[in-house]
Amino acid sequence: MYRDGLRTAQLIALFLPLALIAGALGSQVFGGLIPCEMCHWQRWPHYAAIIVAALSFAVPHRPTRMLFVLFAGVLIALSGGIGIFHAGVEYHWWPGITPCSTDVAHGDPMQIMMEQLGKPLIRCDAAQWSLFGISLAGFNAILSLAGAVAIFAFAARRPR
Repeated sequence: MYRDGLRTAQLIALFLPLALIAGALGSQVFGGLIPCEMCHWQRWPHYAAIIVAALSFAVPHRPTRMLFVLFAGVLIALSGGIGIFHAGVEYHWWPGITPCSTDVAHGDPMQIMMEQLGKPLIRCDAAQWSLFGISLAGFNAILSLAGAVAIFAFAARRPR
């Protein structure tokens, strides 16, 4: 039986970020969770990976298709890396670098307060949801990095 690891890698590269984005948007729409700034950071590489992986199906030449799939895998791993950083901020392993995770405000306090009026206060350093002590950022890190490893492993397989 003919098995092509590249086709499997393509499918993972397309459907993993689609599933993760669907889960994120579903938790937002149906679960009432509001994403913080760092949550959005994790989504951007997945959006790009979906586009790159979808384009890999349109490329006729195997070496070029392989490059598209590997690039999608790198993008998915990037989201996983951001997820590790965000989870670390949530678990207070290290300080965050965004206004939603720091208590230090620079500039005129009155101006800062006026700019914040009307904006929802969503903290990047507090998990809104967790399962077994793992936040959504943690799950993104685990699934994205495992998926990236699977993409690279399947892409490295030779067709039989």
